[in-house]
Amino acid sequence: MLRDITLGQYYQTDSVLHRLDCRVKLVGTLIFIISLFVVDNVWGYVLAGLFLALCIRISNVPFKFMIKGMKSIVFLMMIAVVFNLFLTPGETAVAVWKLKITWEGIEMASKMAVRLVMLVIGSSLMTLTTTPNHLTDGLESLLNPLKKCKVPVHEVAMMMSIALRFIPILLEETDKIMKAQIARGADFESGNLIQRAKAMVPLLVPLFIAAFRRANDLAMAMEARCYRGGDGRTKMKPLIYEKRDFLAYGALALYLTAAVLIGRVLL
Repeated sequence: MLRDITLGQYYQTDSVLHRLDCRVKLVGTLIFIISLFVVDNVWGYVLAGLFLALCIRISNVPFKFMIKGMKSIVFLMMIAVVFNLFLTPGETAVAVWKLKITWEGIEMASKMAVRLVMLVIGSSLMTLTTTPNHLTDGLESLLNPLKKCKVPVHEVAMMMSIALRFIPILLEETDKIMKAQIARGADFESGNLIQRAKAMVPLLVPLFIAAFRRANDLAMAMEARCYRGGDGRTKMKPLIYEKRDFLAYGALALYLTAAVLIGRVLL
């Protein structure tokens, strides 16, 4: 299950989405997330779903690979759905003892589930089509105006990129530790939720040790290569906008306009 989490992984292939400038993909992901919380009707979600399906199609990333990452948020999605079902006031649809489900709660829970699914797939699509190095350069370029406010833009972008890169690495470490513990007789599958959580406690110490060891190795490697921050550093592949990037910005502007009109104005 841990290997099914796709956030932070890079899927290497040749596609239109892979060739786009990383800044376009970052802005596009932000616009898509905003649109998910702007739309408030069925047609708005249909538009967002069609836009996401088009992006997946032109990315050449297998749809099954995208769906695998959804297994990691099923529990979170169930919590959000249950809370909205039982805690949203309104007209009662089903009543069991002191618990009641309202029609408004069903509507809110459905919207929350759709938003979470699209949010995870859209965010994963950005990391699957963008290398960590390009992600760092894109973040630094987009946050560059904050340098006037004395914000350490390069350091912030570097930390975010390293954190994202460490997600699949730490998941792989966790998987190895779990298999080693299972070989020694540990049981992570049986029992209720609390018992499973207690069984996970022995994983934390070796996982933290492995994380600190990898972080130290990375720091030593950067120090050996004379890394001194972003000031005065040159790039082997500088970010340059091309014609396709401006066309992508235009398509994103059209999508956001359509999402606002369909999802909010035309209720």
